[in-house]
Amino acid sequence: MSHQELEKIRTTANLLNTDDQDYGKAPTKVRDTGKYQEEYINNFVEKWDELIDWDARTQGEGDFFIRELKKRNKNKVLDVAAGTGYHSVQLMKAGFDVWTADGSPNMLAKAFENGKNHGFILRTIQADWRWLNKTISGRYDAVINLGNSFTHLFSEKDRRKSLAEYYSALKHDGVLIIDQRNYDSILDNGFSTKHTYYYAGNNVKAEPEYVDDGLTRFRYEFPDGSAYHLNMCPIRKNYLIRLLKEVGFQKIETYADFKESGKQDEPDFFIHIAHKEYDDSEED
Repeated sequence: MSHQELEKIRTTANLLNTDDQDYGKAPTKVRDTGKYQEEYINNFVEKWDELIDWDARTQGEGDFFIRELKKRNKNKVLDVAAGTGYHSVQLMKAGFDVWTADGSPNMLAKAFENGKNHGFILRTIQADWRWLNKTISGRYDAVINLGNSFTHLFSEKDRRKSLAEYYSALKHDGVLIIDQRNYDSILDNGFSTKHTYYYAGNNVKAEPEYVDDGLTRFRYEFPDGSAYHLNMCPIRKNYLIRLLKEVGFQKIETYADFKESGKQDEPDFFIHIAHKEYDDSEED
């Protein structure tokens, strides 16, 4: 990234450096894909790593993504929901060739800062998933969309368009790795969490304060008493798998909290590895 490009991102981010999130008078009515940029205000982004806790997250997920990518001989990776850069940095430490993308300028600026603090200059790209291929160039061995980010998409049209953009960004034998909260459990049984994997910071809370079939409104509380929100769409596991197949991915492997699906009774998260490589074998 050039100095001019970084300054452009910082300038855009400064426009979102308001003190408070604004959902209007009816927060649970806000179900708009484009809202995410306004949600990630600077104050919230500055606390995001406190919520995640990079060290605790590393202990929770281990080398799962590094191992799965190496097992499939994938090296050139596009991180399309980089957030503050955790996975981009971990993959670069492991020797992968990584491009770092996010739709939030605040997140992207923080990821660039975190990369420098770990000794890396991230190749950052501000991109809306729905028009990803207008922004990126080339094709990748793997696209990763992690951190429950895909559930920022509230319409099926947006979800299908984004998955199609990921598919197009991959080489002919590429893989998409995409995760999601276990919304099936939240919708059917109520919320519970082990706070082991994704949001493992000390004395922080990340819990839904409102849930219906079209919205999960999460509240994030920090030790200093501050609180922020994200409005997310509760996407069910089998629905997302169906969309992946309908977009064209040939084979879907699903893991539950970094173990094979079915090995956990009520996992917090599902991770799907979707293969683009064409399988022309006859189905039984």
